[in-house]
Amino acid sequence: MQSIIKVNAVRTIFDNRVVHDGLNLEIKKGEIYGLLGPSGCGKTTLLREMVLLQKFHGGEINILGYNLSHINQKDAQSLRREWGVLFQAGALFSSLTVAQNIALGLVEYSDLSKKMIAEIVAFKINLVGLKPSDGKLYPSQISGGMKKKAALARALALDPKLLFLDEPTSGLDPISAREFDTLILKLRELLGLSIIMVSHDLRSIYDTLDRIAVIDNQKIIYEGTLGTIRDEKSEFIQNFFKANI
Repeated sequence: MQSIIKVNAVRTIFDNRVVHDGLNLEIKKGEIYGLLGPSGCGKTTLLREMVLLQKFHGGEINILGYNLSHINQKDAQSLRREWGVLFQAGALFSSLTVAQNIALGLVEYSDLSKKMIAEIVAFKINLVGLKPSDGKLYPSQISGGMKKKAALARALALDPKLLFLDEPTSGLDPISAREFDTLILKLRELLGLSIIMVSHDLRSIYDTLDRIAVIDNQKIIYEGTLGTIRDEKSEFIQNFFKANI
């Protein structure tokens, strides 16, 4: 299976604190890949480095054939159109309606007519399970689950190849969280997405992920399937998965 992301010897430093000290992992096309680890280990930091929101200090990250260590501004802008990002709190613009939030990337990065943009927005709203009337509402008028779906629709607006999810079920009630998991699996099949997800939700991890990487003590301490993680002796892994091992 084709690799779409390779992380090689990545090193990250905040002030004088080393967060990552030689991370290595490989993500394949079409899989749902999880980044796991204790709080503060640098999961979201790595995700932010992958989507060019944060710089790393050593090693290489290659995405869709681009080396992020040496990427120029033009290629970086092109690459950003190949992925969508769902931030943990949704990061919707409070002054825009749901529909306007979803349309934002299309308005900024395409030459499509207003009519075509409206049609695409309506399609994306339906795709994530929202009602047409929800598009007229503002973020303050919708539930947490609806905010996640609206933010997901915005992440999918430009038909990306990659989807990055930061704690997508965080803050959701159990029923909404499981609905969101089902939606993610459905979208992977419908759209042929490759998905990279940071999560602490054990049920979501078991229900959605094909492979995982566990970050602890500045390193990747495990990369593989959940089926073989029971053999690992890491204290974090034993504690985190103890209910299922």
